[in-house]
Parts: sequence; C-alpha cells; structure tokens
Amino acid sequence: MLRQQDVGYRIVVRRIVGIREGRPLFSDALGELVELSETHLTLSTAQGHLRVPVAQVHRAKRVPPTRRPTAAAVVALERAADEAWPAPTRGQLGDWLLRSADGWSGRANSALPIGDPDRPLPAAVDAVERWYAEQGQPPIINTPLPLAAPVGAELDARGWAARPPVLVQTTPLPLRPPGSASAARSTTEQPSAVGQTGAVGQTGAVGQTGAWSSAVVELASAPSAAWLAVAAGRKGGLPDAARHVLTAVDLVRFAHVYVDGTLVAVGRGTVTGQGRWLGLSLIEVLPAARRQGLAVRVIHELASWGVSSGATYAFLQVEQHNVAAVALYRRLGFSTHHTYLTRVAPH
Repeated sequence: MLRQQDVGYRIVVRRIVGIREGRPLFSDALGELVELSETHLTLSTAQGHLRVPVAQVHRAKRVPPTRRPTAAAVVALERAADEAWPAPTRGQLGDWLLRSADGWSGRANSALPIGDPDRPLPAAVDAVERWYAEQGQPPIINTPLPLAAPVGAELDARGWAARPPVLVQTTPLPLRPPGSASAARSTTEQPSAVGQTGAVGQTGAVGQTGAWSSAVVELASAPSAAWLAVAAGRKGGLPDAARHVLTAVDLVRFAHVYVDGTLVAVGRGTVTGQGRWLGLSLIEVLPAARRQGLAVRVIHELASWGVSSGATYAFLQVEQHNVAAVALYRRLGFSTHHTYLTRVAPH
C-alpha cells in the first residue's frame, strides 16, 4: 500500500467500482498522488482530480516517472536552489554545504549532503554536529532523495527525526497561459502563502471582481517595507540574516500587488544555476484577496521576468501534504523532480 512518502509521485490504483454476480468490478487509475489520508487518497489525472475512498482501494503502488532525473541533475538543481536562498554563514565539508542564518528558515540553517564529504559518512555526520554546535544551533541536514538515501540511513541509526517531505517541483518555461484548459480547471484553490515549502489557504472574503482584475503585479529589485512586513508575518520575524537570504542574489525580483493602495499579494523570483533556473518562493496572498487569481498572476509575472533573464526552467518547493498547492502547481505545468527530507538531530 501507499505511504506519505508517495505523495507527489505517479501511482496506479486499482479500485472496486461495483459488484456483479457476487464478484467485484475493478477500474484502474493512473496519476499523481496529491493527498493521502486515513480515509481517502486523491489523484491528479489527465481527466482531473479523482478522490478514492481507501475502503475501495484493492491495490495501489508507485510507478516509475516518465523520466527519472539523474544524480547530476538533482545536484545541479539543489545547488541552484542553494544559490537562490543564500545563508550568510557558510562552511564546507568536502562537497557538502554547511549553512546558518540565525535560525531563519529551515533550508538556510541546514547542511546539504551532496557530493563527497571527504571522509567516511559517520565522521561526516559527526563534523556536521560539531559545526552546528559552534553556531549554537541544532544540527539539521536536508537529504535530497533518493540521492542522499545513504545519509538518511545513517541518520536513522542515530535517531534523527524527519520533518514532512518536501517536493521539489519543476516545469519548462514559459509557463502555461493562465487561461489554458489545463490551467483553468479550477480557480477555487489559490496559494495564500508559498514559501520555501509552501502553504495554501482556501478561505477568505471574495472582493469586487473589478478591483482584483485591475490590480497590477509590480516587480522591483528590492522589497518594499510592506513586502518585508508580509514576509515577517509569515516567517515569524525578519532578522538581518533573513534580509541577506532574501536579497543577496544577483538576479532577484520582488512582486508586489496593490489594491486601493494596500499590498495584497507578494512573491519572489530568482535566476540562478548559471542562468538556467527561475526559483519561485514566498508567494503569498492576504486572506481578503484570496480566490481572485492573484497568486497565478504573480507566478506568471515572475515567470515572464525569468524568461526575459534567460531562464529556461522554473522550480519551487512545496510540502507534500499541501494538497491545494500541489494541485495548483500541476495545473501550471509543475511536476515533482525529486523530494527531500529535513532531518533534525535528537536533543
């Protein structure tokens, strides 16, 4: 049967759809698993969403993707993502990266174990623990899967905890037009807060259509005070290290959407990885402005800027249990490239 680690991957489900002459009738469905609960699983298929009660599932399993990324592709994307979210305090352990940002965001305060740490694996983990102790922080390691599976096994043996899996999703640029058939299947689920790992809210007042339709997405090379206030509210403060993470990228744009003088939506785009990758992060729509398509407009404006800057692919990171965000990104053309687990040392 399926596990939470299968969310975001292609699966096939054989389900019971009826009984004929005392024998069950089966139907197969193929698609991306976007939700798995104790009672239901939800597939995103070519025909749309399919919600299947677990009681009706006869068999279900993950199936290989149409194309599996190489180890080199995972390393390249992880390094591009690191460039897009740069921690101010950094170290290296062979090829491994050590990162600290005063505790602001998990990704900027974790080791990235890709490549050769230039020592045996147990000694490498010991060195990571010592480095973070010197920073006065708990040791954290992000393990891209399946690339860092051996690291994960070593951390399992040491009793390290695992946070919810994160999907690293990609799509070619330019993005699908907002009005295309695939992009317009549903407008009821819009991201309200998509950070490094993403979140989606489905509540909020619906305002006057005219006000939202006339809202303009403005891109700036630096965030406004109002933009930073939104980010601070989302991330629980904004220390100096956070400002470095947000702004210390050569090619970066901050999206602002104002309605009647009030900032109602934000987003951030970067171009890294030798100019190939547009990174999307911190896309947030305030509650009163949700369900108006503003998040999609922010994403498309940043994507257009990315294309004009030479990027050919876009990436983002979203927690696998964020069903609405995963579904929206699929409509925009995103699919899971690989996953990672954030591992935290025991106290």
